[in-house]
Amino acid sequence: MESITIMGIGTAVPAYCLEQEDSVRRLKEAMKERPEDARWVHRIFAHCGVDTRYTCEPNLLEPVERCRYIPSTPEMNIPTTEERMSIYHKESILLAVEAAQKALTDSRKRPSDITHLITVSCTGLFLPGLDAELIGHLDLRGDVHRTPLTFMGCAAGLTALRLSEEIVRREPNAKVLMVTVELCSLHIQPSFDKAHLFTAALFGDGASACVVGMKDPERLRGFAIHKAEAILFPHTADKMKWTVGNHGFQLHLSPEIPQLIAKEVPEAFQAFWGDEALPTLWAIHPGGRGIIDSLQKAFNLTDMQTAPSRSVLRQYGNMSSATILFVLAQLREDQLKTNEGYHDGIALAFGPGMTAEMIRFSYHP
Repeated sequence: MESITIMGIGTAVPAYCLEQEDSVRRLKEAMKERPEDARWVHRIFAHCGVDTRYTCEPNLLEPVERCRYIPSTPEMNIPTTEERMSIYHKESILLAVEAAQKALTDSRKRPSDITHLITVSCTGLFLPGLDAELIGHLDLRGDVHRTPLTFMGCAAGLTALRLSEEIVRREPNAKVLMVTVELCSLHIQPSFDKAHLFTAALFGDGASACVVGMKDPERLRGFAIHKAEAILFPHTADKMKWTVGNHGFQLHLSPEIPQLIAKEVPEAFQAFWGDEALPTLWAIHPGGRGIIDSLQKAFNLTDMQTAPSRSVLRQYGNMSSATILFVLAQLREDQLKTNEGYHDGIALAFGPGMTAEMIRFSYHP
């Protein structure tokens, strides 16, 4: 049977860059009356593995006295959920279109070739949705099959890739365009709470897209998808949660998540992978430095094997569902440079539930 492949990948980030050192400086200035909290800011921002992130909200780069997301902002000035969703509506479409156009170009497919469209996001919503908007902006066919995946968190990028593989396996002539967009920075909370400070330090905005279909005989290089699976870990529903408030979405991430992943994932991986030798290539969703560290230790991975995930985390932060395609794009770039030949690989991502998504793939030179 012909192999199902990722035919093209595209990524995009907004124009505004948040530098971690500058964010710390401005937060400390806002918290000068709370020296203990200021010390926590430095510790959290310095140790999460992020140097830069991107945001669609220019106000986040304003001086302290004008920034509406800084702790100690008067409540009347904090952006409401309605304001944040208004920004999301405009900016998510622009970013998603850019990533999708790059994926189409990379795949050498025309918009009219696309038979299925999967859109992914958990950081905003509007109707008609992103899927409907993309049809017009990309000039897709009006009868394209649309599947929006919403509020599935960081794992949803691989969920969409798994669904894409299932569609092509059932319909070999299908060409699936999957598009993810997350504007995480819109939900930064002006709070002294350590959990809110951690999310403010970790998350950034981005969009990614890919085209999935049967292998094109004219294109030899790329990733083939072999099988995929999702696992829901029991008794973990309280470890990762979104709630909707008057000032955006509030994210709760338990500090136990890295340890929980280190405990649960090896057994799930063994059942999925079998007794074969461990894969060479690892595309780990960089949900945080602790997650990468825990998996590197659990599987005895080299620094080179986790380098793509750490590089994406360092440059872009955690962009929720959009991030895994950034990692795969980096992994593909690395393979093109080294030209080492065929390799087996595993992609891993984690989301609320808690859910682990796993995809077995291979790189073909």
